[in-house]
Amino acid sequence: MDLLFLELQTQQQNLSNNNIFMAEVIRMPLLSDTMKEGVIAEWHKKVGDKVKADDVLADVETDKATMEVMPFVSGTILYIGVEKGKAAKVNDIIAIIGKEGEDFASLLDSNNSTSTQAPQASPSAASENSVAAPAPAVIPEGVTVIRMPLLSDTMTEGKIVSWNKKEGDVVKSDDVLADVETDKATMEVMGYADGTLLHIGVPAGSAAKINEIIAIVGKPGTDIQAILNAPAAATTAPTASVPTTSTSAHSTTATPIVADSSNNNRVKISPLAKKIAQEKGIDINALAGSGDGGRIVKRDIDNFTPQAAKASPTASKAPAAAVSGQESYTDTPLTQMRKIIASRLAESKFSAPHFYLKVSVKMDKAMEARKQINELGGTKISFNDFIIKACAMALRKHPDVNSSWMGDFIRTNHHINIGSAIAVEEGLIVPVIKFADQLSLTQIATTASDLYAKARNKKIQPSEFTGNTFTISNLGMMGIDEFTAIINPPDSCILAVGNIVPTPVVENNTVVIRQILKLTLSCDHRVVDGAVGAQFLQTLKTYLENPVTMLA
Repeated sequence: MDLLFLELQTQQQNLSNNNIFMAEVIRMPLLSDTMKEGVIAEWHKKVGDKVKADDVLADVETDKATMEVMPFVSGTILYIGVEKGKAAKVNDIIAIIGKEGEDFASLLDSNNSTSTQAPQASPSAASENSVAAPAPAVIPEGVTVIRMPLLSDTMTEGKIVSWNKKEGDVVKSDDVLADVETDKATMEVMGYADGTLLHIGVPAGSAAKINEIIAIVGKPGTDIQAILNAPAAATTAPTASVPTTSTSAHSTTATPIVADSSNNNRVKISPLAKKIAQEKGIDINALAGSGDGGRIVKRDIDNFTPQAAKASPTASKAPAAAVSGQESYTDTPLTQMRKIIASRLAESKFSAPHFYLKVSVKMDKAMEARKQINELGGTKISFNDFIIKACAMALRKHPDVNSSWMGDFIRTNHHINIGSAIAVEEGLIVPVIKFADQLSLTQIATTASDLYAKARNKKIQPSEFTGNTFTISNLGMMGIDEFTAIINPPDSCILAVGNIVPTPVVENNTVVIRQILKLTLSCDHRVVDGAVGAQFLQTLKTYLENPVTMLA
């Protein structure tokens, strides 16, 4: 099952005279532009259970993948709004977590989407009949609260790169309000609400923690002070905000879409405009945008002429010249992606006891097979595609390598999802080829190529770079003969792939030239022992040296 944590949205109400509301409303978020609802595949907790912030509450099946829902808050489950096997529409309440005995009826009364669900009240909640229910915090009619969503299992905050609107501007539901940099990519945040931008909670350049308010949209003149006071009481530091949309009847989560631009020398362009430009072979750096803030839109593509391209200045910048005899340096602020790379790999290196196994593989037959396949036309097969296929087949025979260290137990995965690390401008990302053992070489090549393109164009979605059970890092195309890689959590192994080099070898007392590929397997000794890793490499070597065996 794809491990991707659903973002959650919370709506705070007044619980006391201090306007502090403890209960957390967990809703079904919008995770893709095609998602309408999610089916509760399994509940791992029941009403009355105490849960921690990192507990898995339920498994939810969407139109893209199966997700694990984590609450990111601790407390007691007061209410479960959707039975196992039933569907919840986007933004429906699926659970409420709070203090034992807390009255949550006002939350359900203010939510239209729960009218068809039979509530499962906590037994302890019923015992509080003698206590008067507190008045809920009222969210004005037509007001939308935009919050920072959880977009990946490693994301803790998002940085506001720029605001495309300012307070007082009239916005439409499909307007891009802001560009947000996460640990994986740069996203465009759309509010999905019509109205006036009443409040910007986080200035450009500042970070917003998960679920903090970044903006409020509503009718001009609406009093939003009560909304602003509620988050201030619940958080200790005003470090930004989170895409979620609230109205008097319900709350929705604003959907970020992958930005079509990079942080440095950014080209603001709509997805449609970029697609048309690519189809016409137009360099987007040669375009002048007529949209908000200079954003390139479809009409700019339609009105483009080659002469305009010749007059366009180059976007490249020459590096600063060093002064002879003078020491100098440049400090570069860390991107969200670089922070997470540093954090996760340091944690992996210093917590997982790594050991390394190396093997040399004769790739002559694989090279010949690749040549014959590619001569047939259609999708081109790379050596990396061969390695992904071979690894997937080898993992079938050695499931212990397809496992994860979970702290107090080892999880052996029955599915095989191969992560293939690639370099992007901001750092490193690992697109995941799901169920790779069930795919043909051509299917692997097509899937991998599509994912790499999405990653480089910042269009990759969270479900496409999570859920790996084994990872491959290939530097062979950069001329690196061999190297060791750091394990990519939660995997227990990572395969480092070097260059294919013509090498003299002795066969039958004769020196011959063979195309040699050097592979290094990094293993987590908590999960994989030396003999297990060695057996996996021997199987992998057999597949690569005799590609026809992968067809058996």
